[in-house]
Amino acid sequence: MIEVDLVKEAVRQRKARSETFLGFEYLRFSDDFKDIPRGTAIFQDTVIWGYPHIGRIFILERGLKEQFKNPFWVEEKVDGYNVRVFKVGDRVIALSRGGYICPFTTDRLPDFIDLKFFEDNPDLILCAEVAGPENPYIEESPPFVEEDVRFFVFDIMRKNEQGFLSQEDKLRLIENYSLPSVEVFGKFQREDVGELKELLLRLNEEGREGVVFKEESEENRRAKYITSYANLSDIKVTTKNMLQLPPEYYTNRVLRLVLFMEEEGIERTEHLYEELGRAFIDGLFEAIEQFKREHKVYRTFRCRFRSRDNAVALMELLHRTSRHIQVIERELKQEGDYWILTFDKVFLNMTGLLGHLLSGGLVFD
Repeated sequence: MIEVDLVKEAVRQRKARSETFLGFEYLRFSDDFKDIPRGTAIFQDTVIWGYPHIGRIFILERGLKEQFKNPFWVEEKVDGYNVRVFKVGDRVIALSRGGYICPFTTDRLPDFIDLKFFEDNPDLILCAEVAGPENPYIEESPPFVEEDVRFFVFDIMRKNEQGFLSQEDKLRLIENYSLPSVEVFGKFQREDVGELKELLLRLNEEGREGVVFKEESEENRRAKYITSYANLSDIKVTTKNMLQLPPEYYTNRVLRLVLFMEEEGIERTEHLYEELGRAFIDGLFEAIEQFKREHKVYRTFRCRFRSRDNAVALMELLHRTSRHIQVIERELKQEGDYWILTFDKVFLNMTGLLGHLLSGGLVFD
């Protein structure tokens, strides 16, 4: 457990706050506080620790030598959003990375996994990525999820404990309960750079995001490595809303893209220059054209629910937590076994700037 005095101090400093949602009352850490990561949640006497930050390696060969001393597992990093799934009382719920109860993921859990897992293992927490084009949070999705969303387990934790189950225990549970999981490419050593470069080149060609390295040791060191495709894709899908993001979001991705190409020996071509320019420019053209037509800049999201109430709860959550974004419901209707929710996220900063510029306003550099 976390010491009571530490919790009180976090609340006083507004690093933790009480939340009431979907019938649950709990304490959510909205920011990192001392050694408590953002997203940590306390349900009465149960602590669900936040998922730890994992650093990125920019140079593969030097990075592996610097960060790892022992053999490590290599798993796919799926392009989606992070959740922790666990049982509270007689219900199984999903928490977002920031510690909010996610009505969408919670609603869809029976579609992804056999909930008997939590009857047999009530003390365990599944850490998973939810990915696909019909999710309510992010614009990107992996190429192998063409519709709806899928669920990929990548770690398992215990309640009230930081850290993860061993790789062997995790893989055993995944197999025993037929849990969907990220692809595990095997165990490697830091000298296996050539083989890892071949793997990453293949993932890049297939339009996949990258990998996570997980050391087999008590320290359990971890690091991420991202393909050039993923960096280009990040730029492409966010330029419509680029005013929401800090400049280093883009400079880091351009740098990672170039370093990946340099290390993998990928040739510089006119096509690459065109694609990088297109990634920046197309989104801005689309934003301008959209504003001229509709006087707002937005993206439309579509997702499926088993329960109408959970769709309504998601809209409530988005209204409450979205900053600099206006969420507008388009439609909620039943199609077969699912309720289909369609809504827009209006990017207020870009909408405001284009309104000012296109009406002849001044900007002082």
